[in-house]
Amino acid sequence: MKIIEALKKVQDLQRKAEDLRTLAKDNCAISNLETPKYNDQKKQVTAWMQAHSDIVKEILRLRLAIQKTNLEIMVTIELGEKQVEKSIASWIHRRRDLAKEELQIWNVLSDRNVKEGSATGPSGNAIEIKVVRFYDPLERDKMREVYASEPSVIDGRLEVINAITDLIE
Repeated sequence: MKIIEALKKVQDLQRKAEDLRTLAKDNCAISNLETPKYNDQKKQVTAWMQAHSDIVKEILRLRLAIQKTNLEIMVTIELGEKQVEKSIASWIHRRRDLAKEELQIWNVLSDRNVKEGSATGPSGNAIEIKVVRFYDPLERDKMREVYASEPSVIDGRLEVINAITDLIE
């Protein structure tokens, strides 16, 4: 089974579990004036409960297999003209929020509204005001682009990996 198949199966199992919860909720009790919908309604509700339990166990099994696969399979992605190799799990964390965190540090680098030009100093002399940067603006701009595009690059690569990688069980 491929990773994507396992992910889709988990979604389908969650839908089935929800259906079983609805059936159990709607049929777990009736008044003494109602006619049961099933010949042995208690047995039917018990069967739904067991089926739900079995589905939850299968979801857990698949999720653990997905996690194991994500931790063990290494994937190389090109970022900023560099080939970077990480586990699928690492890439998921980068995609989820860490690339954004990296982008935020580069976004805070600015001239802080310092205006270049001439001003009069305390003694009345003209002084020249210049911006003194403690970072390289070209590097900042390059890194901002790298980190801004990283999530979509990861998405594209992981879509392919999820489709071709066998689940480790």
